[in-house]
Amino acid sequence: MRNARQTTFAFAALAALFAAPAFGAEIEIKMLNKGADGQAMVFEPAAVKAQLGDTIKFVPADKGHDVVSIVGLTPEGVPAIKGKMNQELSVTVDQAGAYVFKCTPHFGMGMVAVVVVGDQPVDLAPVKDAKMPKLAKERLAAEITALGL
Repeated sequence: MRNARQTTFAFAALAALFAAPAFGAEIEIKMLNKGADGQAMVFEPAAVKAQLGDTIKFVPADKGHDVVSIVGLTPEGVPAIKGKMNQELSVTVDQAGAYVFKCTPHFGMGMVAVVVVGDQPVDLAPVKDAKMPKLAKERLAAEITALGL
């Protein structure tokens, strides 16, 4: 009788394990006054590839930063994303495509990040052609190239 209960429990536990929903990964992006490469006012990493269901966690490692999605540079239908100054922000990405973020006070200094979600090729032409400050555009182009896109 005891072996039967143990076997039943083991099968129930195994079934529950396989029935549990899969959770996405958490990807941390720090908001910094100075990056590892010496550049000022950066997201680190500034470019990441993510999968549907992953959570992107923006962490203000240094004070004076926020994170805001750039209008027109997120997948269609994704609402605006706006964090508060000096506060963490977690965003679960549930739509494939490119998401471009900026730090509002340091956008002119090139503080931008891009998150590319999904396994399918993403049309990055709108991101590359977007109007933004020169340094932000240059850093964004470099990050996209570093991702191999």
